[in-house]
Amino acid sequence: MARISYVDGQFLPSHLAQVAMQDRGYQFADGVYEVAAFMNARLLDEARHLDRLERSLAALAIPMPMTRRALTLKLYELMRRSHQRDGLLYLQITRGAAPRNHLWPQGMRPVLTMSVFPPKFPGAALRAKGCAVITAADERWARCDIKSISLLPNVLARKKSATPELRETWLVNETGVITEGSSTNAFLVTTQGKIITHPADHHILGGVTRDVVLELARSHQIPVEERGFTPRELAEAAEAFLTSTSNFVLPVVVVDGNKVGDGTPGTVTRRLMALYDHHIEQETYENSA
Repeated sequence: MARISYVDGQFLPSHLAQVAMQDRGYQFADGVYEVAAFMNARLLDEARHLDRLERSLAALAIPMPMTRRALTLKLYELMRRSHQRDGLLYLQITRGAAPRNHLWPQGMRPVLTMSVFPPKFPGAALRAKGCAVITAADERWARCDIKSISLLPNVLARKKSATPELRETWLVNETGVITEGSSTNAFLVTTQGKIITHPADHHILGGVTRDVVLELARSHQIPVEERGFTPRELAEAAEAFLTSTSNFVLPVVVVDGNKVGDGTPGTVTRRLMALYDHHIEQETYENSA
């Protein structure tokens, strides 16, 4: 069965999907995107993803292409037509098509495209064992909080860890602080059991999974401190983990070839994994029709 996409008002087989040559997303990376997981044909953290989408659009002065309710109906219709119960939904909104010019004309019509992909969530073995990451220089722009489709620095950073042994590249800024990963948020756990992660300012993309995990931690009396941490602090940490839409909560047990703690997923990380798994159950199964 052909994969189905949604392109500027039409559902059609993905191999027939096209966008205009002068679409500003193609020529200027002038657009935003969202990636949401779905299970049991229900979007995980639907409202949070749509909230972030609206924030990113507002930051770039791109209007929503339709009402939020209409967009939600399109999302679920695409999932229905794709005949997938579990997977990832990719949504992109560009400013639209216009003659190539750095200045865009008034009254442009944004272009919405969406696709559904098979799930690529980490398996039980990887979650039980944990993963390895490396660090590299953070070379991105100053507004990482906008989920922009301009991802070339992220792509180049992820390429550095493109081996079966490595899961991700964590980025170190000019002050020597780890901000986040190329497509994940980064966390350490101190020997006292406190979670430390970079605050959700302009230097990182405030991940939906990140926000949920921090709320779960605080509600279960796990101490949290939102600040940047250095590679040296990471080397002295008891645990580390990463979060993202497609990774959920994943233990990090090796950084730059060196063990984190004893080199196995720690107590706090495993507790957060269990709490987040329960959150998934509540969002996608217990609340399903």
